[in-house]
Amino acid sequence: MSERKVLQKYYPPEFDPSKITRNKGPKPTGPKQQTVRLMTPFSMRCNSCGEYIYKGRKYNARKENSGEKYFNISIFRFYIRCTRCSAEITFKTSPKHMDYECEKGATRNFEPWREAKDKEETEEDRLNRLEEEENESAMAKLETKTLDSKREMQIADALDEIRTRNARMERKDAGEVLETLLELRDEEESSRDREEREIEEEARKAFATSDGERVRRLVDDEVLESSGNGEGSSSAVAGESSITEAEVPSFKRVVKRKKGLQPPAGLIKKKPKLPV
Repeated sequence: MSERKVLQKYYPPEFDPSKITRNKGPKPTGPKQQTVRLMTPFSMRCNSCGEYIYKGRKYNARKENSGEKYFNISIFRFYIRCTRCSAEITFKTSPKHMDYECEKGATRNFEPWREAKDKEETEEDRLNRLEEEENESAMAKLETKTLDSKREMQIADALDEIRTRNARMERKDAGEVLETLLELRDEEESSRDREEREIEEEARKAFATSDGERVRRLVDDEVLESSGNGEGSSSAVAGESSITEAEVPSFKRVVKRKKGLQPPAGLIKKKPKLPV
């Protein structure tokens, strides 16, 4: 193993390179083939021996360009051999159906989903579908174009309005500007006063009886009794002030007195003995 890793080879002294003859054979004809490693793209059955080859089996295949094209897409051909009888099997790519097509040596197994897919759309249906898509795309382009033109017109109108307003503001003098500002302020003040009057009127209507008298605040029973006994308005005012006044809480620290030691529950305290 180490002999092929050396950098220099040994040449004997009698070695003559001119005696080495080069055999030039004929160049291979036909398309150039390339050896590749692939997996079978579909399950098939060999025509010569009946061997079933499942999908995904690995082979050393020969790949070549068949020279055919579909919409400028090259079609490639692959050669493999049966694992039982060594018969040659060929298949090629099919860009039209986005699949592979078996050519000779084997028969592709029936696949119901592929059969339904092939029957779904024919060449005429595909051409009709493409035409409809082109027409729809043309209509969509026309709609987007009209929307863009409307949007541009709206933007142009807004810009013209801004320009005219700026020009009108530039033509005005300082006195005219001051007058307009004063008018705006007067309008705001008048609107504010009007709103306040409306609020007052609504409050008066809300706190008025059916006769038009204002509803007064109810006071406690003591104040009513004192007013009924004829004490006068001064006593009523004093009562209201006493009600409204609240005691101010004090946060002064209160020292708790310690209680004397008490005997535990169930124990009787002994009486002191009297001197004899």
